[in-house]
Amino acid sequence: MTNNETIFRAPVSCLAAIIVLIGLYTRSFDKMVATYLFGMLAICAVILPDWEFFDRSVSHWCTPVTVNDFTNKSPGPFTSTRFKFYPVRSVVYAIVYGFGLYRWWIYISSYNESKQQ
Repeated sequence: MTNNETIFRAPVSCLAAIIVLIGLYTRSFDKMVATYLFGMLAICAVILPDWEFFDRSVSHWCTPVTVNDFTNKSPGPFTSTRFKFYPVRSVVYAIVYGFGLYRWWIYISSYNESKQQ
């Protein structure tokens, strides 16, 4: 199994469990499909982007990346390979994912209203 398959296995397995729970909770195939689509979009938005591009200050996102941007960086003895923390980037991600999660939750939790009518 390649590393790319391993990276996708855990989130997709968790998504499958969530879809089953949503199906049991709402008894709605449409809401299971909505959960699948939202989950796959969220997983792909986290795993697939070119993170070397986005691991820059937000003000540099509109400029193209050159080879020199990455070859001039000489890793020091204490250089971490983890993402740098940029508050603006964190706020943008929190707003986008928070809104998506909120809309998904409103749709999933509205099953009682549709059954009572």
